Order: sequence, then structure tokens, then C-alpha cells
Amino acid sequence: MAKKAASRAKSSISDAKSMQSLELFLQALGEQLGDDFEPDNDVDKAQEIMFDAWEARGGKQRIALAHKALAVSPLCADAYVMLAAEAEKTLPGKIARYREGIAAGEKILGEEVFKEDAGMFWGLVETRPYMRALHGLAGVLWESGAQGEAVATLQEMLRLNPSDNQGVRYELLDQLLESGRDKEAKELVKAYNNDGSAAWAFGRALLQFRTSGDNEKSRQLLKSAVECNPHVAAYLTGAKAMPRKLPAYYGMGDDSEAAVYALTGKAPWAATTGALDWLTSKRKAGQ
Repeated sequence: MAKKAASRAKSSISDAKSMQSLELFLQALGEQLGDDFEPDNDVDKAQEIMFDAWEARGGKQRIALAHKALAVSPLCADAYVMLAAEAEKTLPGKIARYREGIAAGEKILGEEVFKEDAGMFWGLVETRPYMRALHGLAGVLWESGAQGEAVATLQEMLRLNPSDNQGVRYELLDQLLESGRDKEAKELVKAYNNDGSAAWAFGRALLQFRTSGDNEKSRQLLKSAVECNPHVAAYLTGAKAMPRKLPAYYGMGDDSEAAVYALTGKAPWAATTGALDWLTSKRKAGQ
């Protein structure tokens, strides 16, 4: 199993999420379209332009095509997502564009979809532009300091799509831990108890340390996390420098997964008093 990573370790989290949205769009493109696809309304026509935009090389061309799509239909949510990711340079600008995409998605879907299909979003192709806009908004809200709204946005995404095809639970767990919302973090960990990723294993260990400090249970969870991925601790503690560039893909348990987790997962460790010292001591002791 592989996931798309940010192109550079120094990239902002919101930029990394934008790149992930690009990849998710291309996946959706392959899932929803065949050679015989023919748009039969303005929104479909605009969406077809966006297929070209997401595949285009170069930001200028993507931006131009996004504007072209909006000229065909102002309800093309993915065009706003594109402009937020590629055209806007400020956080307020990005937030405004993502909100426009969300509003467009809500108009296209209609109230009944939100009532009847909550819990099945993303499984319905027509909901995906809206979900991409929500995902983008959550990232820039957090980066702008609107932490409460960022968390609420991710929680709403999981309510709409508990299968979590977009992987928002990883961002949400980090945010809950960093902001000290341990009860909600515990509920989230329990809801996805079968997740075998390094992010989940180390997040679970950190949550236990926050709850009970250095005891048998937290040490056991940390041991399990290290067994899940033995490379993470070195990146989190600074014993190993982050790579200048992250590889395009990573696999479960490998060094690349560890670097990707450290890019976004170090913040809650740093925000927890004594956590990195605890991790350092256990790493040196080989525990």
C-alpha cells in the first residue's frame, strides 16, 4: 500500500494536502470516466475541462483552465479547489476559494443528499469535488490558526464518509493531540482501531503517554509502534535529519513512511511536555 507524499520536507502542510488532492482527483478521474463520457449539462462540461486542468503540466495552464471551467459553470467545485491550490498565495485567499468550492458543491448536491447519503460520501462520485474542497479548507484553516474550525471540518468529513478514503483521520488525530483534545482523540483511535499505519501506532502511544505518563501500558504501546516502523523515532527526536526531498511514494514500515509521518506528526509530540524526552530515552535504551 502506498500513498502520495509531499515533494519536499520543507513544504507546508497545506501544500502537501493540495498535492494529495491532485492525486485523489486523478484517481477519481480513472474511476468515474470511460472513453464514452459525454457531458450533458454545464457542470459536466466544466468538470470535463477540469479533467484537462488537473492533468496539465504547469500552474499557469491549470489556472487558466480552472477559470475556463468557471466561465462554463460557476458551480464547478473542483475549479475552486484548483485555484486555491495553484493561484492563491495567501491563506485568506486560499480559505476564500475553498469556501467557494464548498458552496458550489452544496448547491450541486442539494439538501437531500446530505440527509440521505451521509455516511456514504466519496462512494458517490458526485460528492467528491465537495469533499476535496472540505479537505483543502481544513488544512489551510489549521495553518491560519483557526484550529477549532479545522478540527470540526475534518470531523464532519468523517461523519459524511466514515470509510475515510481521503485519510483525513491522520490529520485529525494529530490536530486533536496537538490541541489537547485527548478525549476526542481516544474516541477517534477507537473508531479506527484496526489501522496498522505508523501514524496510528505512534499516535496511540503518544495519547497513552499524555494520559498516564511513562508506565507499563504506554511503554508497551511505544514498543508496538517501533515494531510497526523502527525508523520513526529517529526522525521525531532529531537523531536523523529529514530528507531534503521525500520520495514520491512510501510503503508501510519503511523509512519513507517514517519521514512522511515526522513531517506532520512531530507537532503533537513537541506540544506534549516530556514526550520527546521520553521517546529519546526509550530509543537509547533500545526499548
